[in-house]
Amino acid sequence: MAGLSFTALIGMALPAVAESLAEAVTMAYANNPTLQRARAQQRSTDETYVQARADLGPTLDAGASVDYTDVSAFGSPKSNTALNLSASQTLFASGGLSSGVKAAEADVLAGREDLRAVETQVLGDVISIYTAVRRDQEALRIGEENYTVLKRQLDETKARFDVGELTRTDVAQSEARLAASSASLAQAQAQLDVSRAQYVAVVGQTPTALDPVPGLPNLPETFDAALDRAEANNPQLNAAKWAEAAARARVAQAKAGLGPRVTLGAGYSTSAPTGDFKNLDSRDAATATVRFTMPLFSAGYNSSRVRQATEGHNAQKITVELARRGVVQDVSTAWANMIAARSATLANREQVRAASVAAEGVEYEQQVGLRTNIEVLNAVQELRRAQLDLINAQRAEYVAASQVLAVMGDLNATTLTPGVAAYDPAKNFDSVKRKGFTPFEPVIRVLDGAASDE
Repeated sequence: MAGLSFTALIGMALPAVAESLAEAVTMAYANNPTLQRARAQQRSTDETYVQARADLGPTLDAGASVDYTDVSAFGSPKSNTALNLSASQTLFASGGLSSGVKAAEADVLAGREDLRAVETQVLGDVISIYTAVRRDQEALRIGEENYTVLKRQLDETKARFDVGELTRTDVAQSEARLAASSASLAQAQAQLDVSRAQYVAVVGQTPTALDPVPGLPNLPETFDAALDRAEANNPQLNAAKWAEAAARARVAQAKAGLGPRVTLGAGYSTSAPTGDFKNLDSRDAATATVRFTMPLFSAGYNSSRVRQATEGHNAQKITVELARRGVVQDVSTAWANMIAARSATLANREQVRAASVAAEGVEYEQQVGLRTNIEVLNAVQELRRAQLDLINAQRAEYVAASQVLAVMGDLNATTLTPGVAAYDPAKNFDSVKRKGFTPFEPVIRVLDGAASDE
């Protein structure tokens, strides 16, 4: 194992499956741990709605107790067993119950937008690392070709030195360039190994020969179109808006603590000497209660809760504005990077064409004595640099375009890979939201909601 390269080791670690960008996206969408964790967190958030909704319904409790007294009074048993059953239903809470449900609903919707943001980030990472691996594979190929050219140039230089056409200096120049090419080749291989390891971390499989990337769908034609779409669909901005709605509902919930509360209660209890449960019905008692409570003094607690919720709401409103400004900045940055990268790609493509012609011409002219050895070496180096600049610009253009889609909220699995089995967080919410539901809840929500100022 000591003689194996890192590339060989990661190649042995996992089988290679994903060969196209669509396959890589599909694999990461199904298995990426960051995305899986975010989905589990959203399912956890769904349960907060069930818990808030449960406050609208009744509670039913049963209890039993056994007591023992070592010395009993005359005619009294030493041990008694008691059974009780109690039920309670809040009829009115000054809007606190309905506001709590509204806050939970907004939290669930904010969580869905956060989940969309995580999905966008993961898919952006897939595109970034996929194109990085392709770039590094191409850079390694360019480096290998460059080494081959310089090796041939060194052999020719030595041959011409042997017959007296060139000097020792020419040979040394060729040797230096070949050594530099060897070092660059090792660095290119190391960079490819790093990118492959990152690919395994994000996608879950080892990359091999990756297919060319397809065109990205739904790219806007103008900056204004991108900005309009982002302001309406950006997941971070939408999450901030829903979080603001939840905070607003919690203000109403806190204010409800200052108002009256009406509760209906019922109970049944019975007791008997332990071991003697005859005629229990003659020892039982049933009660029914309607309780009205109004807080008069709480040492500042209820008022503090209102102030706390109000400032929390103010903070969330500011967060919405921060998110909106961040969206404008992100769209501007991504759009500028995409336009710049497009221009660079066109310029670098022309640079490669011209450098190829120049390198070929200089090499021919050296053969007839019109160019020196160092001019040939410089031309080869310029061609290699132009080729590397081109592949870097091509990757930068593609990644910048994906970032435009990401900030618009349109970088998702269904657009990148049509037909993929999309994860729908609403399905889990729909499956749990009515668990424990009772027919009293809609009525109580209407009654309680009538007092809410939210």
